[in-house]
Amino acid sequence: MKWNPLTSETTRVVKLPDDFYPLDLHWFPRSVGGKKQPHSESFVLTSSDGRFHLISRLGRVEKSVEAHCGAVLAGRWNYEGTALVTVGEDGQVKIWSKSGMLRSTLAQQGSPVYSVAWGPDSARVLFTSGKQLVIKPLQPNARVLQWKAHDGLILKTDWNPVNDLILSGGEDCKYKVWDSFGRALYSSQPHGHPITSLAWAPDGQLFAVGAFNTLRLCDRAGVHNVMDDAVDSLEFRDRVIKASLACGYLVVSTSLQCYVFSTKNWNTPLIFDLKEGTVSLILQAERHFLLVDGGGLYLYSYEGRLISSPKYPGMRTDTLNAQTVSLSNDTLAVKDKADEKVIYIFETLSGKPLGDGKPLTHKTEIVEIALDQKGLTSERKIAFIDKNRDLYITSVKRFGKEQKIVKIGTMVQSVAWNDTSNILCGLQDTHLTVWYYPNTVYVDRDLLPRTLHQKDASEFSRNPQIVSFVGNQVTLRRADGALVHLSISPYPGILHGHVRAARWADALRLCRFVKDQTLWACLAAMAVANRDMATAEIAYAAIGEIDKVQYINSIKELPSKESRMAHMLLFSGNTQEAEALLLQTGLTYQAIQLNINLYNWDRALELAVKHKTHVDTVLAYRQKFLEDFGKKETNKRFLQYAEGLEVDWTKIKAKIEMEIARERERAAASAAVRTSVTVQQ
Repeated sequence: MKWNPLTSETTRVVKLPDDFYPLDLHWFPRSVGGKKQPHSESFVLTSSDGRFHLISRLGRVEKSVEAHCGAVLAGRWNYEGTALVTVGEDGQVKIWSKSGMLRSTLAQQGSPVYSVAWGPDSARVLFTSGKQLVIKPLQPNARVLQWKAHDGLILKTDWNPVNDLILSGGEDCKYKVWDSFGRALYSSQPHGHPITSLAWAPDGQLFAVGAFNTLRLCDRAGVHNVMDDAVDSLEFRDRVIKASLACGYLVVSTSLQCYVFSTKNWNTPLIFDLKEGTVSLILQAERHFLLVDGGGLYLYSYEGRLISSPKYPGMRTDTLNAQTVSLSNDTLAVKDKADEKVIYIFETLSGKPLGDGKPLTHKTEIVEIALDQKGLTSERKIAFIDKNRDLYITSVKRFGKEQKIVKIGTMVQSVAWNDTSNILCGLQDTHLTVWYYPNTVYVDRDLLPRTLHQKDASEFSRNPQIVSFVGNQVTLRRADGALVHLSISPYPGILHGHVRAARWADALRLCRFVKDQTLWACLAAMAVANRDMATAEIAYAAIGEIDKVQYINSIKELPSKESRMAHMLLFSGNTQEAEALLLQTGLTYQAIQLNINLYNWDRALELAVKHKTHVDTVLAYRQKFLEDFGKKETNKRFLQYAEGLEVDWTKIKAKIEMEIARERERAAASAAVRTSVTVQQ
C-alpha cells in the first residue's frame, strides 16, 4: 500500500502472491543535489525466499534477484541511488549496483544480520552482528569500527545523514543513540517488548521507535514526550512541515506554500508558493530568512521576495541542519558535507561567495558553525567547533592573505551567539562559558581569560545542548529533554550597546557603577579595538595592567596619527600590518625602529638597505645589543655592512632627532590642512 501524507489517500501499489512474504522495503532516493532521480518512484522489496525485487511505482516487478541463502532481512539504497546493500540470514552483507548486479560481498558473519544502514557519505555501511554494531568502510583494508551496543540481539538500526547519529534497538527492550565513533549518547529504560523498528526523520530532529502495539515519537536526545504547552490556533490548508519563530516573525512551511506571520498581526500572513514541498530547514535573521529544501538554498525577505539562491560545487541540501548552516543579516555560512574541513561563505543579497571567493578551510573536520549577529559586515565573525571539540573564531571577510583562525576554547559541545550583542556562549566540559567579547583574542590575547564568565553546568547531566541565547537568558535542553533557563549578567550587553554607539563616557560610567573586573577587561579590549586610547588607558588601569597603561601613554605622545595607529596595531600583535602602515605613509625610519625594538634585526637591516637610509643606525643598535650581552657578531650580512663603517652615536642621534622633527612638522601640516578644510565648509 502507498499512503500520500498530503491528501491522506491510501492506494494499492502491488498485489503480492500468497506464498510471498516481504520483510523490508526502501524507496529509491527522490533527489540528489536538487535534481530529481529518474527512478525515484521505484522501490526495493526483500523477501523470505532469499530474493530482493525492484518494483516500479505502478506495481510492476522490474527485476527479481537471488541474493542470499535464507531470508533477505533488509535492503537499503545509498543516498545517491548508485548502490544497494542487502543483509540476510546467511550472515552476509552484499553490495549491488542500481540494476541489481552483485558488486561485492562486504562482510560474512557467523549469525544472521538483521539490519543495515548507509553512512552519510555512502562510503561506510553500518550493520548488526548479534549484540554488536559494526561500521565497515567500502574501501579495502580500512579500519572497521565494532562495539557491543546491547545486552540482547540487535534487531534494528538506522543512521541519519544530517546529524550523523546512529539509532539501535534490540531484544533487551531498549533503544539507544550513538555518535558515529560508537560513543553512547542516550539509552532508554527497558520497555515491555523488544524494539522491532526504528527510523530517523529526514532532518534528524526526531525519530520513531516501534515495538509490540506501540509507536513512540522521540527527539534526537531520546526523549519520547515531545509535547509542550503551546496551543496552535493558526489553521492551514495543507500539512505543516516546518515552522520557525524569531526576530518578530513566524515562518511556516506547508507542503505547497510558505506563510510569514508578523507577531504584531497574526491575522494577515504573507503567503507565497513553494517550488518543492520538502522544506527541511528554516533559519531566520533580523532582515530575512532562509529556506532549505531538496532543490537548494533560498533567501527570502519577510515581504516574500526572493533575495538570492546561493550555490556551491557538489551541494547536497539533504544533509544540512542548524549546526551546519548559519545566517546573519549580511552573511550566509554553509559547512560542506563533501569536505567537512570547508565552510562556504556567501553574501546574502547577491548569493555570491564573500571576499576573494575562496571558502574558509580548517585543518580538521568541522562539526558546528555559528555567525555573530550584530556589528558591521567588515567585522563579521564566525565561530566553529571541530571534531576535537576545540572552539575557533575567525573573520569572514577575507581578501588576499589568510585571516587568522584562533582557538578560544577546548572541550566545547555546543555554541550560540547572542541575538542583540556579539556575546558568545558555549557548553565547555562541565561549565557554561560566556565569552563577553570574543574579539579580545585579536586585540589583546592575554586579556581573553579575564573577559570570560563561567557557570557550573554539571547539574544538567550529560550532553546538554544550547537551544537559544536571547537577551541575557541562555536556554539549554538537558539529555532528558527538559528545558533549563540560565540568566547571565545584563551589563556586558549594555556595554556592547554603548560601544556600538561610541558612547565612551556612558561605558565608563557603567563600569564604575558595576565595579566588575570582567566588565573593565571587556571595555579595555573594546577601546583598543576602536582606537580610543583615553578609555583604554582608564580601563587597563582599573584592572591593574600598569605596563599596558605606560605603553598606551607612550603611544599618545607620538607626533603623528600614523605612528599612533601603527603602534596600536603593534599593541594588538599585528606586527606586519604596523610595519606596512608606516612604510605606506613614508615613515621609513619609524618602520626600521619598530623592528629594532622587536629585535627583528634582519628585517630592520633589510629595510635600511632597501631604502638606503639609517644603515648605521641599525648597526649601532645591533652592536650595543651584542655588547650588553657580551657577544660577538656572527651574522654575515651585518659583518659585511659593518666593514669600514664607524659607528658615531652623535650623528645617529642627530639623524633620529631630525626624523622625529620631520614627523612633527608633517603632522602639524596635516592638521592645518584639515582645519582649513573644516573652516571652508
